[in-house]
Amino acid sequence: MKDSHIGRRQFVRYSAAGIAAVASAKALAEESIASAQSSKHLHNKETKEADVLVVGGGTAGVIAALQAARAGCRTILVENGSMLGGTMTVGGVAFPGLFHAWGRQIIAGIGWELVTETVKLDDGRLPDFSIPTGRSHPRHQVRINPNIYALLAEEKCLQAGVELRYYETPVKAEFTDGRWNIEVVGKGTRMTTRCKQLIDCTGNGYMTALAGYPVLRENETQPGSLMFKIGEYYSRSVDQKLLREKYEEAVKDGRLVRKEFRNKIEGLLKKAGNNIHHISNADSTTSAAHTATNIESRTTLLETLRFLREEVPGCEKTKLLSMQPETAVRETYRVEGEYEITESDYTSGKLFDDAVCYSFYPIDVHDEHGVRPEHLSEGTFPTVPLRALVPKNSKNLLVAGRCVSSDRRANSALRVQASCMAMGQAAGAAAVLAVARNTTPLDVPLNEIRTLLAKHNAILPEANS
Repeated sequence: MKDSHIGRRQFVRYSAAGIAAVASAKALAEESIASAQSSKHLHNKETKEADVLVVGGGTAGVIAALQAARAGCRTILVENGSMLGGTMTVGGVAFPGLFHAWGRQIIAGIGWELVTETVKLDDGRLPDFSIPTGRSHPRHQVRINPNIYALLAEEKCLQAGVELRYYETPVKAEFTDGRWNIEVVGKGTRMTTRCKQLIDCTGNGYMTALAGYPVLRENETQPGSLMFKIGEYYSRSVDQKLLREKYEEAVKDGRLVRKEFRNKIEGLLKKAGNNIHHISNADSTTSAAHTATNIESRTTLLETLRFLREEVPGCEKTKLLSMQPETAVRETYRVEGEYEITESDYTSGKLFDDAVCYSFYPIDVHDEHGVRPEHLSEGTFPTVPLRALVPKNSKNLLVAGRCVSSDRRANSALRVQASCMAMGQAAGAAAVLAVARNTTPLDVPLNEIRTLLAKHNAILPEANS
């Protein structure tokens, strides 16, 4: 790397200073706006009434909102980004799974509807689910066009009557008189929503923590991944031995970091990017942490691109063909629920009395060395109990998706997209019936939740499956 390039540590340090400067400038700007009579339109205040408020428009949140709205509830979906789909769209992890296990489909419903329509509109193909995956579970992941998924998710929400609120973030949550009062701030607006049921689909347990309930996090978390594609190089002409020598030299000099591509520079070229990148301590729980994660991810990619173009014969014309706007994060906070799903529960396929959906995936903990999936024994069908979707001692509050109440190793399997969709639909159904009964979700008869889910084509856990 040339001396004129800014080193990573310098770059991140400059970025931190820049963030502080932006924060200072923002404070001055806010003070100026507050004092300007002509800018009142920038501070619109709204009050909304809703049956169900879903926070987080990612994998689980979209499905939860659709289930609630299609079942007749006034539903608002708050998303602090610009589009729906979360890690599947903005994060670029556009291969949802797993919907099938051991020769049969175990997750369907609204999520499956959205995925299959995305494939159809893109003239794509579904995997042959009749062929066992063996120990290669990605064979049953569904490759989708994330842009079409985002378009269809938005269309379906609008058709169902979901009120979409982009660029907004809740800043206050209070439960009074059997209702949640949620204060949300966005670009030039401040909204207070009074809702009967609240669903936290933030992936981080953000709403649960904001409401004052405990969330859990390990000292060590899984790395995140920046999804990108590179091309226009000739992999067959690359001397693999020389590539490894150049790479080891760059690592030794501190220009590259071994764990960022799982020590597989050869794999980076073979896969042309895709899902090989790792960024340690990836965190999306706060704007500052999320900013730092994205900067670090993009910095590593830039350094690697320069390395390939400048030091590896055969890669001089390497191009960055695409890059996602955000790093996909695997692990942050989980809620402390009325029940915590354990690794033993998951790997044994425990059928809970209050099971509301299936989940299926290997135990999948990523670390600095990569990942070695621990596959389930044949015939194992893990389930998710309603209690794991309810923060402990809470009322009228549900969670769905990655922040489900679970231990770390169980969560590494539960966090994947098909499972998150199933949890989202289950949470949406429980919220609908809690609204109808004017009660909290755990007081809704389970047979009613299952009946509603079945009506909307969900697959329900059953004995002797």
